[in-house]
Order: sequence, then C-alpha cells, then structure tokens
Amino acid sequence: MKLTTQEEYGLRCLLQLARRGDGKSLSITDIARMEGITAPNVAKVMRSLRRAGFVRSTRGQAGGYALARPADEIVVSKVIAALGGPLFDAGFCDRHAGAGPNCAHAGDCSIRPVLFQLQIAIDQVLGRLTLRHLICSEPEMRSRGPVPLVVRSA
Repeated sequence: MKLTTQEEYGLRCLLQLARRGDGKSLSITDIARMEGITAPNVAKVMRSLRRAGFVRSTRGQAGGYALARPADEIVVSKVIAALGGPLFDAGFCDRHAGAGPNCAHAGDCSIRPVLFQLQIAIDQVLGRLTLRHLICSEPEMRSRGPVPLVVRSA
C-alpha cells in the first residue's frame, strides 16, 4: 500500500497554496518550480483538484490557482480519495485473483480482514488531518506525535 504519484503531487501542490494564505494564487509554473515537478504534471493534478472543488482557477496574467476554501477545511483523506481512491478497497481481490478468474481464497481469506483494518486505521488518521495540520516542517510534524486513533474492538 502506497500513495500514488498523483496523490503525493496533489498534496504537495495544495500545501504550496496553503502556505501562500487564503485567496492568494500561484501559477502552474510557480508550483512546478517550487516542488520540482514538471509543469504538465502540475497542470494535470491541478485540473483534478479543481474538478474536486479543492482549488479554483483564475485566467489571465495575474491568474493561477488558489485554495477554494480555507486550509483547515480541506481534509487529507478527501484529497486522496479525489485523486486516487483508497489504498485498499473491497474490489482489490477481484482485480488480483491470480491465475484463475476468481481468487482461490475468495471464500476464506485471512489477509483481506487485515487489509480492511489497515484501511480503517488509515482513514481515521487521514480523516483527522487537514492541510492546516501539514503546514509545518518535518521535525515539527514528528514532534507532534502520532494522530490518535479510535480503537475499535474486534
């Protein structure tokens, strides 16, 4: 389980906008330069983020992209869902069945519940984080400690 490139780039682009402050915009070229991402990749990600309602775009010489709402209202789990979806979904077993049309363990799989529980934990962590939480340095984020989880009994 890992973030896709699009999900990572999307979060990084959003953080650049969040650091600028509410209502301030950046061009694709500016974001690409700041993040070390090619302009076509930034354009693709920003298009997806605009369609999902996280950013707004303005045309013209003074145009660019800005956050569509405050950073503390943009939840990280929603951004990742808009750019790529969950790290594990129930359809995983249908797509990765092995040599046959169906997984040999479709009726009794001890791995699937573990992956499902991991997805729940990931959703809990990312669902508590907003862009505002991520506007800091790596040492600051590490010093905050882990995001508390809601533990569910099995």
